[in-house]
Amino acid sequence: MSKSYPLLRCLALYREMPWRFALTATLFAASNLSMAWQQWLLGRAIHDVELGKAVVAQADGSLDYSVALGWLAILVAVALGRGLIQYLGGLLALIIGQDLLFILRERIFAQVQHLDLAYHREHGVGGMVTRTTRDSDKLRDALVNFWRQVFETALLIIATVGMLCWYSPLLGLVPLVITLGGMAILVKQTDKLVTLDRAVGQAYDNVNQNLTEGVSGVRVIKAFGLEPSRVADFTTQVNQFAFHSRQALAYACSHIPLPQIIIALGHVWVLAYGAHLVGKGELNIGELVASVLLANTLVLRVEGIGRVMQVFADARASAARIWELLDARPTIVSGQHKLPDGELGVRLDKVSVHPAQKDKAILQQCDLNLRPGEIIALVGTTGSGKSTLLGLLPRLIEADEGLIQLGNDQQGWQDITQLDTENLRRRVHVVAQESFLFSDTLAANMRLAKPDASDEDILEALRLASADDVLLRLENGLDTRIGDRGITLSGGQRQRICLARALLGQASLLGLDDATSALDAATEQRIIDNIRQLKHSQGRSLSLLIVSSKLSTVLLADKVALLEQGRIVAVGTHQELAQHNSVYRELMGVSSGQ
Repeated sequence: MSKSYPLLRCLALYREMPWRFALTATLFAASNLSMAWQQWLLGRAIHDVELGKAVVAQADGSLDYSVALGWLAILVAVALGRGLIQYLGGLLALIIGQDLLFILRERIFAQVQHLDLAYHREHGVGGMVTRTTRDSDKLRDALVNFWRQVFETALLIIATVGMLCWYSPLLGLVPLVITLGGMAILVKQTDKLVTLDRAVGQAYDNVNQNLTEGVSGVRVIKAFGLEPSRVADFTTQVNQFAFHSRQALAYACSHIPLPQIIIALGHVWVLAYGAHLVGKGELNIGELVASVLLANTLVLRVEGIGRVMQVFADARASAARIWELLDARPTIVSGQHKLPDGELGVRLDKVSVHPAQKDKAILQQCDLNLRPGEIIALVGTTGSGKSTLLGLLPRLIEADEGLIQLGNDQQGWQDITQLDTENLRRRVHVVAQESFLFSDTLAANMRLAKPDASDEDILEALRLASADDVLLRLENGLDTRIGDRGITLSGGQRQRICLARALLGQASLLGLDDATSALDAATEQRIIDNIRQLKHSQGRSLSLLIVSSKLSTVLLADKVALLEQGRIVAVGTHQELAQHNSVYRELMGVSSGQ
């Protein structure tokens, strides 16, 4: 379906539940067709009253109510039947509306997890949250109202106009033209409402982003005494949201009444022209009453569309925002090949990464060879591209030029773009400096890397990361809930647990992006020594690429790679670089003799 109609694309989601959709549509069709039939029966009953057939005087002076009671029984039965059908149809509409809301949110969350980091950096957290909450709720409201205000109204128009035309063609066709004209004006006005609601949605994104940052960064805010300024900023964002919301509501309130007045003229026509037909003897009183009731029902139902036009306009804008997210395609496409078992090394050949503006490369023609089991420290000034280089290894970032290979000399080397990303990221793991832990138990956080890990496996990983002392301080051991983002732990404790989680996953290549910055030199050395001993204790070797600015970390590495302005300008041991490279000496604060 065309991407120009995002709301219709949402309606197409009803294909996920074809039987319930068909049953709901059938119930609403029966309800509205029986509405016209009910009005027709009422007209026939009134006509019998007009002719004196409903209540008949008997010869003995008594009254025969049999016909009137018969009509009463029929009308009550039809009303009860319609009521039951409407209840079931409305209930099913609500149920499938909620089911569609679940489907939308599930797809949005899956897409958010699937998209590249570059997309997340560009759009931020606020926009993602808004699409999952506010936009999805507005779509749910529209999908529920679709049955009552669109599908049911369309059926009612067909049944009503058909019945009026059966009485007299002009009696039905003129209200039809008037109704369609009024609805055309309503639809035309939705374009402006959609534009206004897009501004509301953007303002809501800003409020969400501000709120998310205010909660996540509460420590920084308190540390610098920023509470008044942050509250003032948030108030400004909320006022902007309120301003755009008022604009949208004001437009709806000032423009919707005109088409409603036009639609109401159909009721006037039916009454006037119907009276004319009665005068000519072409229509009886019962049929006139039925026609007026039909017209009244039609006008009230179509006017209801005007009252919910804001809902549909909001939903149209929300649907567009949701489909923009769902239609986004990851720039990193998974390959089909899997990495061989065993040790892994890395080869970088003329690798370059350019920013979106393409004006200056982040990495330029980088060459590096990390042998299996080797530890290389990657050093450089801030902004030299160290984190970007690490992000290339599990394909969190894509290289624009050059070749990245993983493997070993015995089993061969494979181009990283040909590898299955799920398999790649199980074997290649990067631990960031900003340690992220979920608000769950310690054991649950650890098992993210290996869901079937036993408690003994977790304890061994904690020991390797020198984090077993952290466990001793937790009241409930592995079952201790560690709070949002691990707020109950110190920075060094969080870093060691994140490192332990990576070691539990038994990756063959590990990148540490300043992931030991909060650790003391002795703890750091114990961790590196434990990793080196894996070859002897567990029969596996782990290759390490460590980003660090600490001399104590660099001294633990087999080799050092120096990054300068996006280029790897030197690779060697610490002693070699300290003796022959002035940039390295200045960066690490050492002399040529050290």
